[in-house]
Amino acid sequence: MVVLPFQKLRLTPRMINSRFLFGFSVLGLAVLLAAALFVGLPIWITAAGLALCAGLIAGWLVRGRSVNPPGDRAGTEQELPPDVITTTDFSSRLLEATLNEMREGLLVIDHEMRVIASNQSARSIFSNVDESMNSRRLTELTRNPAIYDAFLDGVRGTERVGVKVETYGQARRVFDLRVVPLRAADSRGAGGALGVFFDVTRLERLENVRQEFLSNVSHELRTPLTSIIALAETLEAGAIDDPTHNRRFLSIMQKNAARMHHLIDDILELSAIEAGNVKLKPETVILWPLVEDVIGSLSAAATARKIAVHNQVPHNAEVVVDPHRLIQMLTNLTENAIKFNREGGSVSINYCADAFDQIQVEDTGEGIPSHHLDRLFERFYRVDRARSRELGGTGLGLAIVKHLARAHGGEITVESHFGKGTRFTIELPRGSDVRSPAVPTDVATFS
Repeated sequence: MVVLPFQKLRLTPRMINSRFLFGFSVLGLAVLLAAALFVGLPIWITAAGLALCAGLIAGWLVRGRSVNPPGDRAGTEQELPPDVITTTDFSSRLLEATLNEMREGLLVIDHEMRVIASNQSARSIFSNVDESMNSRRLTELTRNPAIYDAFLDGVRGTERVGVKVETYGQARRVFDLRVVPLRAADSRGAGGALGVFFDVTRLERLENVRQEFLSNVSHELRTPLTSIIALAETLEAGAIDDPTHNRRFLSIMQKNAARMHHLIDDILELSAIEAGNVKLKPETVILWPLVEDVIGSLSAAATARKIAVHNQVPHNAEVVVDPHRLIQMLTNLTENAIKFNREGGSVSINYCADAFDQIQVEDTGEGIPSHHLDRLFERFYRVDRARSRELGGTGLGLAIVKHLARAHGGEITVESHFGKGTRFTIELPRGSDVRSPAVPTDVATFS
């Protein structure tokens, strides 16, 4: 950041005299008003005094705002000491500081397509520039045809708006470029062009997330809705009187309706968490009985698949957490561990204390291939889509767990060995250092 040396500004004798005149006028005005109120001066004397003081103040204000003629200003600046910043110098530094602190890239070229001015943001756009860009041709800075064509049109007098520019340096960046022509001093032709680069990389990423989200939601809702419509038409066509199939059809319809209900609930829950509308109520919780409640609520599903669920949490283990949200996180993780486990396998819930309180849910399933781990906590991401839908998953459970863990100031991690099993670890801050939920910077929210 450029800091302007305001401390070097000094008062000249002319400035001091002006301030003395102003102070004397204000003091005289105050004395005159007081005398008129308490002593009872004649009206004409009071009016004349007020006019005189008002004239002196107005004269000072006009004098302070007047601009010296070029010859006089030059003479005045020559008389100033060398360490005093003149008005011209100050304006130049202020303009330079303003341009360099802009987030948008600013590039100015002349009629020969040479750079005559730029700011720091513009220089960062061109990865091959290690020195000053001034006097260099635009073709030396970039071979991007979109940039060159936009500035060429600007030199020819045509304004260009909404030009999409992509750069590939250390990372892909997307810019919205606007170029306007600059007229020559004699107004007889283009003197060059000025271009502003607006960085829309994050906006584009969020738009892609939004489109993917809507596409996934539409697909997830279409599948059960199509099944319900088909079965309803079948029943309407006469199958309702078929005692062999009518109840089976109704059972399938109920199952798909419940799946849609769960999906909508998860979408609303995730949106509320991301928007920061979920208020945590952290308290000190004894972990063992809470884990027992989670295991009890899933006992029927575990028994159906012959899965043994073990509570290996120490009886005296305590964590500072919102108990309702912790039950929600453990239920999601344990339910997944039961669903995607081998029949006759086991699930273990453990606790250990390190820099964070760590709660681990480990299964003996088939594991997750390593190339899926980075995207496992994305919304609607599934390792095995067909199996997940068959088991009734919405694809949002792990995303909800991730955002709830982060809302507590913690994190969730996963380790998996293909063919051996998977372990999810919820890390929570120790003590009372639990922060309020916040919207992640890299995620779009939808209501």
